Amino acid sequence: MPRVLVDGRELDLTNVDKTYWPDGRTKGDLIAYYSGVGEYAVRYLDGRPVVMSRYPDGISGKHFYQKECPESAPEWIETVPVAHDNGTRIVNYVVYRGVETLVWLANLGCIEMHALLARADRLEFPDLAVLDLDPAAGTTFRQVTAVALLVQTLLGEFGLAGFPKTSGATGVHIFIPLEPVYTYREVTQAMEAAARLITNVCDFATTERVVDRRAGKVYIDYLQNTFGKSMAFPYSVRPLPGAPVSTPLDWPELANLEDPSRFNMRTVLERLQNRGDPYAGLFRRRYRLEPLLGLGGVPARAKDM
Repeated sequence: MPRVLVDGRELDLTNVDKTYWPDGRTKGDLIAYYSGVGEYAVRYLDGRPVVMSRYPDGISGKHFYQKECPESAPEWIETVPVAHDNGTRIVNYVVYRGVETLVWLANLGCIEMHALLARADRLEFPDLAVLDLDPAAGTTFRQVTAVALLVQTLLGEFGLAGFPKTSGATGVHIFIPLEPVYTYREVTQAMEAAARLITNVCDFATTERVVDRRAGKVYIDYLQNTFGKSMAFPYSVRPLPGAPVSTPLDWPELANLEDPSRFNMRTVLERLQNRGDPYAGLFRRRYRLEPLLGLGGVPARAKDM
């Protein structure tokens, strides 16, 4: 059982030679990847509750979601109690803290790094909003990028800026940094207002929730902002062939992107080293949602900070 030291924490790694991808990539490769990109990934994950998506036998085996911190967790793993089901059930979530948390989670078989949109010290008030652009059958990636660019324009009209990233599959996620003063309900309503404005001007964008009715359209999923939902965060590997990575982009790069699969576990670290992190400075901006909340039928109101 190899033992490694990560940022001063000793970790015992298990089954590092186990094959996790059909092309031969192993659990050890996954751990090495998160060790390498960790300094970038934790910028966005730090302080957030974790939703563990565990693949103990790789992407071809059974997987399961886990929110409760396992009893076997080392003493230095931080947790936070989160109330669910109207306060009748308490779940002790693991909290991301440093690269050592990422490596520990990868050793548990967590291929994806999922997190809540709020941080542990302000659980009811997200500091991120997200629009998840998900192409249905018969939709091209070019259509996804076209919708994303409409979102960029729309946000600019309301004094907001979005930060795009590949989903790690065939879609695009757009993150919007917020002042953490809005409830999940308010954030969802603001993102719904934005989504419906886009569908009003784009005939291949939809907010239709029934999958069978989305054919040929890009689904704008604003419901990812609902309390309890989690997202694959920047630099998360996805459990798909080729080990694709959810990769931050700048807007011109997204506009010209043909093949999101070229961002994967073998290419992203070199990309970061060569060109830096397009999301750098994300949290130097904090936006307010009053204009969109007004459109969504929620009275815009001043908030004392």
